[in-house]
Amino acid sequence: MDPVIIVGAGPVGLTLALALARQEVPSVVLDEGPGKDEPRPARTVVLREDTAALMERLTGLSLGRAGCRLAGWRSMRRKQVMREVSFDHAAPVHVAQHVLTDALRAALAGERLARVTTDSRLDGIEQEPSGVTAHTRGPKGTWWRGSYLVGCDGPRSTVRKLQDIRFPGRTAVERHAVAALRAELPWPDEAMLHRMPPWRTSGPSAGEVTARPLPEDAWRLDWLLPPGKDLVTPELLVARVRETLAGWTGGATPAYELLDTGVHTVHHRLARRWRAGRVFLAGDAAHLLGTLGTHGLDEGLRDADNLAWKLALAWHHGPHKALLDSYQTERRAIVAARLRAADQALPLLRGGGGLRAYVPGSARGHDALLAEGHLGRGALGAPGAHTDSPLAPRHLEGEVSVDTPVGAPVRDVRVTAEDGSFVQLRERLGRGALLVLLIAPGTGVWDRKHWVTAGIMPRLAAAVAALPHPAELLVAESYPGAAAHTVLLVRPDGHLVTALNGVRPADLYAAAEATLGGPVEAEAEAEATAGTR
Repeated sequence: MDPVIIVGAGPVGLTLALALARQEVPSVVLDEGPGKDEPRPARTVVLREDTAALMERLTGLSLGRAGCRLAGWRSMRRKQVMREVSFDHAAPVHVAQHVLTDALRAALAGERLARVTTDSRLDGIEQEPSGVTAHTRGPKGTWWRGSYLVGCDGPRSTVRKLQDIRFPGRTAVERHAVAALRAELPWPDEAMLHRMPPWRTSGPSAGEVTARPLPEDAWRLDWLLPPGKDLVTPELLVARVRETLAGWTGGATPAYELLDTGVHTVHHRLARRWRAGRVFLAGDAAHLLGTLGTHGLDEGLRDADNLAWKLALAWHHGPHKALLDSYQTERRAIVAARLRAADQALPLLRGGGGLRAYVPGSARGHDALLAEGHLGRGALGAPGAHTDSPLAPRHLEGEVSVDTPVGAPVRDVRVTAEDGSFVQLRERLGRGALLVLLIAPGTGVWDRKHWVTAGIMPRLAAAVAALPHPAELLVAESYPGAAAHTVLLVRPDGHLVTALNGVRPADLYAAAEATLGGPVEAEAEAEATAGTR
């Protein structure tokens, strides 16, 4: 069968290629560039716990060393500390984007099933019932034949335009002046948001500056700019750097080394469709967001993780309309909710003074709202749950509640694998298999061979072997909110399908079948002819 064609060699496209290769699906990545990113210290990304784990799983790179795992977060208003948060194991990671891209490229270089072709710019797509053909121009211009095609080619996506998919939204929602520099600041390894700093006393530009640490005493600083298109000159930016560093250190400007500068403009857009027959959109080609501490790349990596196992299943076992359609249904709903939350919060947080500025407690409430995106919490920042997924099972008699809602990412607990080794649950994700997790207190102190044939294990093992898709049986001492003998079914991308009170083969089978999109109907093959709908 033909490989999956991935258009775009940014982090999302490279991640998708690696994720497909881990599930034995070949791919071709069409890179219109030379195959290497220019180092830009001021172009960085913040990855949440789950996406950081995905990157480490795919690349083998320790993000805690390549980037900076944040130790804490603080927010200030004028001279007052409004909030301080210390991160535990769930700390976000701040890393330069070129470091992440280089690690993905290095991992792909060793993959026999993935090929990156440089200097290949897409200019045509043709769909047929059995596949898709892409034409590229440039020094290596040619025709490429694929089973599916995924556009990961950024905000100006050629794939999206060729499929005539609208991309409505708002332009220039926010602008930030950005600087990467090396200096010693009073809070190493902590990120900070400072609103209305006292050294800037007037004007709309007095509003906000954010500092995030990088390795080797480097920092990225972002200053919120007033609306409009006023030119940010080098002199203006250097003045902003000097006054900010002096304000934070309480004296003269400390020694610093300016590494990189830029202006970051945030747009809010959402593609009307993320699927057109055998063509899909992911990352910035499908959505743009980034205000109030949210990060578009984080969502783009979740797109790739969600789509990879569904494409892999369709590639190995044939098209399944409900399963492939669920990518758009699940991911677009989460991003749309994120954009709605940001659009609702922006007038409150950026709307100026007025009476709201004098309402008791309003500043603290606004700070809590603004912190959600930075902290990865609430409507602005928390990882999305597929609460209304078409893949969710219905009417399971044995379903029980645990601390993880159905459709949300599972917690990363220690488990015993089938070979008897102790690993983290997230290490078993992304292999195409379903995960069945039994909660069995006490098993952690015994070798697996002593309990694998005892109690309910044989019956559960038989139920797992009978599932309509390969599944791995894991055992954990505990899981938050789960009683002993609770059985969790987890999707290949780490989202909880259901929790059952004990071994219930019929419920487990029904849940697994629903996760795969339900029974494959006779006309499922016809979905390939859907084209652009």
